[in-house]
Parts: sequence; C-alpha cells; structure tokens
Amino acid sequence: MNQANIRNFCIIAHIDHGKSTLADRLLELTGTVQKRDMKAQLLDKMDLEREKGITIKLAPVRMQYKDYELNLIDTPGHVDFSYEVSRSLEACEGAVLVVDASQGIQAQTLANVYLAMEAELTIIPVLNKIDLPAADVPRVTAEVVSLLGCNEEDILHISAKTGQGVEAVLDKVVENIPAPQGIATNPSRALIFDSYYDDYRGVILYVRVVDGVISKNDTLQMMATGAEGLALEVGTLQPTMSPDQVLQTGEIGYIVTNLRSTREAKVGDTVTLARSPATQALPGYRDVKPFVYAGFFPDSNENYQLLKDAIEKLSLSDSALQFTTENSPVLGFGVRIGFLGLLHMDIVRERLEREYDLDLVVTNPSTDYEVTLLDGEDIDIKSAVDLPDPSKILEIREPWIKGEVVVPKEFVGAVIQLISSKRGLQKNLSYVDAQLAVVTFEAPLANLLTDFYDQLKSVTSGYGSFNYELDNYRVEDLVKLDFYIAGERVDALSIMVHRSEAQTLGRQIVEKLKEVIPRQNFQVALQAAIGGKFIAREDISGYRKDVTAKLYGGDVTRRKKLLEKQKKGKARMKRFGKVDIPAEAFTVMLKRD
Repeated sequence: MNQANIRNFCIIAHIDHGKSTLADRLLELTGTVQKRDMKAQLLDKMDLEREKGITIKLAPVRMQYKDYELNLIDTPGHVDFSYEVSRSLEACEGAVLVVDASQGIQAQTLANVYLAMEAELTIIPVLNKIDLPAADVPRVTAEVVSLLGCNEEDILHISAKTGQGVEAVLDKVVENIPAPQGIATNPSRALIFDSYYDDYRGVILYVRVVDGVISKNDTLQMMATGAEGLALEVGTLQPTMSPDQVLQTGEIGYIVTNLRSTREAKVGDTVTLARSPATQALPGYRDVKPFVYAGFFPDSNENYQLLKDAIEKLSLSDSALQFTTENSPVLGFGVRIGFLGLLHMDIVRERLEREYDLDLVVTNPSTDYEVTLLDGEDIDIKSAVDLPDPSKILEIREPWIKGEVVVPKEFVGAVIQLISSKRGLQKNLSYVDAQLAVVTFEAPLANLLTDFYDQLKSVTSGYGSFNYELDNYRVEDLVKLDFYIAGERVDALSIMVHRSEAQTLGRQIVEKLKEVIPRQNFQVALQAAIGGKFIAREDISGYRKDVTAKLYGGDVTRRKKLLEKQKKGKARMKRFGKVDIPAEAFTVMLKRD
C-alpha cells in the first residue's frame, strides 16, 4: 500500500464513554467484520474486559475504506495503563477523541488529550451518545471547544450504539489525519506498542513500522533490551491474524517471534534488523516500574507451588509484573507482587482466581519507600516488614503523586477538604467552563491507595473523576505501625504511616479487626504499637460458660470454688490458645470506612 493512502489513528476517551462501541461500528461500516460475526466490544477479547466494560489490553485492527488503509488502535482508558496509551499514540498520526454527551469531559479525557497533544497528533473531537435523553449537547460542546480551542462545526455528533453519524468519522479521519512520513530506504525501525505471550507461538509483538520494511524470517534485534529473535510470521489484524510476507513503511501489524518472555521485548522498545541495524532508537522508551505492592498467599500451603507457577505464566505476558517470594508466620509461604496501580492488582487477582482456579488471601496494598541508613547506604523497601532497625535510619522517603480531579464546581470545597484529609496539597484550581472545575494537587501515594477513589465518588455524588502520575520521593516523618493479636505481632498487618496519623489509624484498624476476628473462649487483646509503645487497644471478650448454673442453694464457697476453677482454665487457655485470623483481617485497610 502506498504511504499516502495509509491513515493510522487511535480512539481516546474516559472509561465508559463509548470507545469500544465506536470501534465496533467502524468495523461494521468498513465491512472488516461480517454482520453475522459481530458481537459487542469485539476488540475486548478477555471475559474480564467484557464484564467490567473496560478495555484492559489495547487491540489494533486494519480496515479498508474508499481505497484507504485505516489502522485503528483501541486504547485502554484507565490511569494504570497510561504508559501503554502513550506508546499507542506514538504509533499514530491522529486521535479520535470521544466525549460522552451526557457526562462531558472527565479526568481521563484531559489526561489523554494532553498525551495526544504531546505526541503532536491531529485530534478529531466526537460527541457520543447524543441519542440519550440525558445528553446535554450544547454544554458538552462548549467544554470541548474551550479544551481544544476548535470551532463548534469541527465537532462530530454521533451515536455509536445506533450508528448515527459514524460514517462522518471515517471521512474526517481520511480528510484530516496526515499520512505516515517514513523513509522506506532507511534501516528498518519499528515501535513496539504492545506485546503478549502466546502459549503455543511465543511472544507476539504489535508494531508500527516507522522506517524500512520487516519481512518474514528476518532476524530482529531489540534496541533497549538487546534481545535477538526471528520473525516467524508477520501480518496484519483484520481483526483476526492475517499473515503476509512483509510489513511496509508506515503500516501497523504483528510479528510472531521465537522469544520466550515479554521481558525481552517490552512496550516502547525499537525493533530493528540484526543484519543492518539502525543506529538511533525511536524516542520515549522507559522501563515501567510498579509502585503498588501486595502479598498474595494461597488459602492452603499445599497450593503455594500452583500460585508460583501461575504468576510465572502471567508474568510472561505482562512485563510490568514483578514478584518475589515471601514468608509470613501467620499466612505461610506466598508471593509479593508489584503492580502499576489498584486496577492492575484487581485484574491480576481475578485472573489468578479464574484462570488458575486459586483461592487467595491478599494483604493490604502498600507502596515502596526509599530508606537512607546512617552509614550512607540507600535501600528500597516494598513492605513495612523489611524496614531496618529505626536506630540505624537517617531518613525515609515516600512517593508523592501529581493528581488532577475534574468535578462540577459545586463540589470543589468537598474535594479540597478530602485532599487535605489525605495530607495532600492543593496546587491549582482552574475552570474548563462555567460549570466544570479542575483541581490540581500533590499527595502521598500511600494515602490514596486504599479508598480515595471511593471517597471521591461519595463526596461528589459520583461526578468526580481522578487521574494521577508519579511525581517524586519526599522525606517525611514515617513510622512502622505494628499490630498485635493476643500478644503476638502479626507482620502481615504492619504498615508504614506518617507519625501524625499513626494514633487515629491504629484505633481505626483495631476497631475493624475487632469486627472481623471471631470470639474465642478466652479474652483476646488487639493492640497497635509503634516500636515498643502501644497506642491503641481493643478487647474481644471471651465466651463464658455459666459454671454455677447447676448449683441450687448451699454454701457460697462452692460457687466461688467453681468460678476460681474456671478463671484458672481461662488463664491457661489464654497462655496456650491460638487465635484463628480470617482472610478478611488482611484486607481491612481496603474497607477502612
């Protein structure tokens, strides 16, 4: 295909604004998929994506329309996968921005628009769901105009569900989006914008060829990881794999390689040919680092090997997943896994439970901390349990984020109050239009991990949306908060907190533990402590059998004797009794309020 007739574009939007539905209609209109093979959210292959109604893995597809070759990438919309979105945008020349006509601009819309502007893409604004009774077209049109600085007539009005106005989107893509500008005679360079592992075929790369060509049986070289592999098959997705002999300059397609893990071919890397390699890699590659960590333990120690094997298999297709083994006196052997965010963690947990049939206990998520010791050594800790002796520590640094909340103006006060309750600092307040405000802030990541999103939805009646990126690590007065159950410290419950919040948090958690730990035959003390100092306590009273019930009349000493005997038995039980800690106790932080 001549480069002048190729159009590479992607669809960007906030979650649930209709990206995947619009992609379905485009596939139908261009005849890429026959009507009988059509199903909703066709490009979302995973059951989880279809159930949750979100895109987790991006999917490219090639369409033919009026002598033009259109390559579409359906991108994920969630903040956890923003690096994948940024790579997908680099693989395109244009973006279709979808905004829900009933909800208007939201946080992820803004974040993706900024990414598209950074990549210097041509943006085609589209108002979706105009057929809904709740659609407010004039208001949302004004929001889009003030965000993009475009004219009202540039905005297309469509309903992806019914197909109304969708053909105009295709015409606009052909008309407005520039053709690729690669040089076919230069050394071959292709950008990997996604990679996954297939059990039967090895690692499959989704690439955009920027310069040169890539043919079947070429020996490939990854410029960032240095790995070499063979192109066993090249082709395009229509939307199923359609093999070809060669991928031309400017085209988007797939390469089946003989690599054994996505760690050798990461998203953002540049593919070149080993026989005539390019000297300069494509810009923007970075190593994606997880910053949310949680312990995963099997329900029974017999299943530990099954859990480990399952995570190793998952990590073959998810290069962002990092894990180490860990051991807890209460939960036994398990694995500590690093994630890109809470949604990423949720998805990995559900996949382990469904695809590998595992019952899991997941500990409270935490972030990583940088610790400088008195002797000048720097260490990185992933869990409060790894914290060295406080007498050896010079300083502890925790990750802070830059966040953005998009919210109707009447909720601004409540949002600012919520941010300050999380030790956050409000930085800026601007207005997209007369009704919609953008609150920019900085806050420690650890305080937003558990229930910030739920609380934001509560205080804004569901209208607030939130987007963030990692900023830097800052020195704070942090302490390790330990929890004791019946006098025994439970390491899996330990957390890192700011000293000013330790007392309140300690109280809240022991109260929550009191609700989830079952009563025993003896009294159980639940305590929170910093070092050797206890700062909060709750008692679970023991069951008491009425040992004097069988007495009738007689001397009072008989009654005292029986009660004394019971008291001794309780004391002995307290000394040797074991408290069974249920799985809910380890996720108590997630349900703090």
